[in-house]
Amino acid sequence: MPRLLPLFPLQLVVFPGGTAPLHIFEERYREMVGEAEARGTEFGIVRTIARDDENGIANTGCTVTVESVVQRYSDGRFDVVTRGHRRFQILSLDEEKAYLRGSVEFFDDEATDEVPGELLKQAREAQERLRRELGKSSDTTDTPVHDLSFHLAEAIDDLDFRSLILQCRSEAERLRLYVKFTSDYIPRKQYTEHMQKKAPTNGSGHKRVI
Repeated sequence: MPRLLPLFPLQLVVFPGGTAPLHIFEERYREMVGEAEARGTEFGIVRTIARDDENGIANTGCTVTVESVVQRYSDGRFDVVTRGHRRFQILSLDEEKAYLRGSVEFFDDEATDEVPGELLKQAREAQERLRRELGKSSDTTDTPVHDLSFHLAEAIDDLDFRSLILQCRSEAERLRLYVKFTSDYIPRKQYTEHMQKKAPTNGSGHKRVI
């Protein structure tokens, strides 16, 4: 039988190479993460999805390993920093243990064509706009070109977009998605931030039309 991968459903999308701090408090996940930390093994983080009053999980995720235990609490809770490694697709689920496990298939990019220089330029320009307009940016100084999209997308907090990037199997296509997405994301975030600042002063943020 293939080895079952422990799964941690969260409102979170992790990328290969990215870090994710986690606060572990449920008993079943203390067991799961504690075992992974002790053995140096992977577990998978998969995004939780709510549909029509029913909760489910995405069928694509990313494995992580525990890089460090930041703090342990007297009641058994603990804080860890994890790092993403391999992308996977869930083939089937196993619920024999207290926590979820899955039979998974790991995958990497299918398209390995060289990324056009013009596309790289557009992606860097989009990154600079994010930094300038929203103060959001990821340090990609030493990032290999074939991993650039994941590092750029770390600065985006939209889970639908992050899920799309995680599933995509072409670096060039991920960069195109990033360039296109940021053109709408920046003004949308600016508007949201403006309304959040304005709302406390008038109770709503919008003037009522009579």
